[in-house]
Amino acid sequence: MKKSIFILLNILLVVSLSFSQSDIEGKWEGKILLPGMEFDIVTDFTKSDTGYTGLIDIIQQSAIDLPLQNIVFLHPEIQFELATPAATAYFSGSLVTTDSISGEFKQAGFSSVFYLIRYRGKVETEVEENLPYTSEEISFNNADNYFAGTLTLPDYKGRHPAVILITGSGAQDRDENIFGFKIFKIIADHFTRNGFAVLRYDDRNTGKSKGTPVDSSTTEDFAEDVSCAVDFLKTRNDINPLNIGLLGHSEGGIVAPIVAAKRNDIAFIVLMAGTAVPGKDVIIEQTKKIKQTSGDSDEEINSTLELLNDAIKCNETDSGWEELETKLKNTIEKGYNELSDEEKSKIDNKEEFINTNAKGFIHSFNSPWMKYFLFFNPQTIIEKVNSPVLALFGGLDLQVLESQNLEPMRNALSGTGKIDYIIKTFEKANHLFQEAETGNPSEYSSLKKEFIPGFLEYITEWMLKYVSPSR
Repeated sequence: MKKSIFILLNILLVVSLSFSQSDIEGKWEGKILLPGMEFDIVTDFTKSDTGYTGLIDIIQQSAIDLPLQNIVFLHPEIQFELATPAATAYFSGSLVTTDSISGEFKQAGFSSVFYLIRYRGKVETEVEENLPYTSEEISFNNADNYFAGTLTLPDYKGRHPAVILITGSGAQDRDENIFGFKIFKIIADHFTRNGFAVLRYDDRNTGKSKGTPVDSSTTEDFAEDVSCAVDFLKTRNDINPLNIGLLGHSEGGIVAPIVAAKRNDIAFIVLMAGTAVPGKDVIIEQTKKIKQTSGDSDEEINSTLELLNDAIKCNETDSGWEELETKLKNTIEKGYNELSDEEKSKIDNKEEFINTNAKGFIHSFNSPWMKYFLFFNPQTIIEKVNSPVLALFGGLDLQVLESQNLEPMRNALSGTGKIDYIIKTFEKANHLFQEAETGNPSEYSSLKKEFIPGFLEYITEWMLKYVSPSR
């Protein structure tokens, strides 16, 4: 089966335990097997008195902790669902052995198979005892949005310098947990050990936070959330109100400059893989580079880029969506007609398969978040920042490419002549600042859950030039 027919399925999917011998509770790893390609998945089922809850990660889509619904386990049969904006995915299988599950995967009229194997690897135990700092659950509001988070503080009295951590795109929890790599929890631990208070919080309508969903909000909305977090810290007598800085990762690297440009009380900002060109350029370049690294053919790459460019144009002119949907349907149908009889047998309903996938593609590009992101130029706001800036890039980052963003970042920062700034590239780092092989997002889950050597130490040393610990 040609990969081109699964371009849209890609978008739709975007996004210590003791086991009983007849239960599904715990972590499982496996795959959704599609003709010509496959998706790596990780599920985690939790049992309570009222039934089961569960989460799923889809590795190739960088989709983490997606909630599963309608989980039913009647030994040996298991069923669960994954709701997506375009079409619900259905999993129906059974325990083949006490440590393996296999069954049918169905979405948008398409049928395939999946399997899961009980995870038997090392379970990392988080030890919270005897930490050299205190940890406090906090909350704050931005209008009707309620935010829950964690504030870590040095264990000595004083008015501490503080850092607010700002997550990347998508609905992220306070730890910015990506395939078990708890990026913000590790950063908070390191900074707090070095004299900083650190605030990290669940994104709006994520984790324990409530409010407008992320895809119905914009980067500007997220900046308002951060500004409210700054105001919250300034009410506390254990925080130095003149020494509050921001650290943003990926989209957070756009949010931080927006906040700093609007306020005169931000001590510094750290941009981890922040962009400096419009989002439409970022999406095109990252898609091309990731597909090249994945070994896709020029035909497959060009087909995907053509669809992306068409969707961008529709957003830009606010027209042409019906024509795009027709083009998508024709593309999908052409791929369908090239299938073998065996492959066609896996698609229960041809029309549903075509229509749902076409609408799913359009839905992903027609959200308030995407409309803002595509055309916002970060340079226009970076030029207005007066706070010191540390801009960090990964030499192997395929999501925010150094080759595309570093010089525009330098131009924006140097244009004012008013601020101190440093731009630093960690040559072997990926988008998460792990030491990587190729930088492809498919590697994220298999790499060590740690930053490239010297990364955190470099940031800390730079921040200490602008603020001092309270003791």
